[in-house]
Amino acid sequence: MEENNTNNKHNNTEDASASKPDSTIEGMIGHDEPLVQEGMQWFVLRVASNKENSVQNTLLRKIQIESMTHLVGRILVPTEKIKTIKGGKAKIKEEKLYAGYVFVEMKLEEDGRIPQDIFFLIKETTGVGDFIGTAGRPTAMEMHEAEKMLLDSQTPEDEPTIKLSFEKGEAVIIREGAFENYEGTVDELFPEKGTVRVLVSIFGRRAPVDLEEWMISKAEDG
Repeated sequence: MEENNTNNKHNNTEDASASKPDSTIEGMIGHDEPLVQEGMQWFVLRVASNKENSVQNTLLRKIQIESMTHLVGRILVPTEKIKTIKGGKAKIKEEKLYAGYVFVEMKLEEDGRIPQDIFFLIKETTGVGDFIGTAGRPTAMEMHEAEKMLLDSQTPEDEPTIKLSFEKGEAVIIREGAFENYEGTVDELFPEKGTVRVLVSIFGRRAPVDLEEWMISKAEDG
């Protein structure tokens, strides 16, 4: 897979959900599911931005209707839960781990091509681009790549954590609060609180100021 690190969970799926486990519909897998189903491999399908869930659900439905589950297995859109804090209030949202990509488990022809019926079923789906590969022959994911993707797709058991987008020593600008428009340097990160300690120059002396992450931005962003 040549683009496995493209980082940077929907239309209704009543038909598909009738015979697919909820974990698959939601883009996740259970801890006891196999890495790869017998006779199949994992492939990466490029899709239009923000169409990942739509493509996933449409393909699941089509595969069920056309009775092609022996050729196409799981279809995943891995996500992670991110917690943010603003004004002391926590908010949880889901973000796609691989924006612009859908992971498809399927069986190829002996010559490495996608079976014709599956090829047209996939290509005629709105939002679909191409599989990673060349000349109609998609490139299967390496086993370690598939393993990482599947681990990312497992249902999280722990509470979502706060993901801070700043690093210690980074130059920032304060956008809100009493020190608005002050420039400073990140001194410490407190992910559990969603806050950042910034060193700012006040009357010629450097002083620490604790701020919620949303109150600052990277200096390079202007």
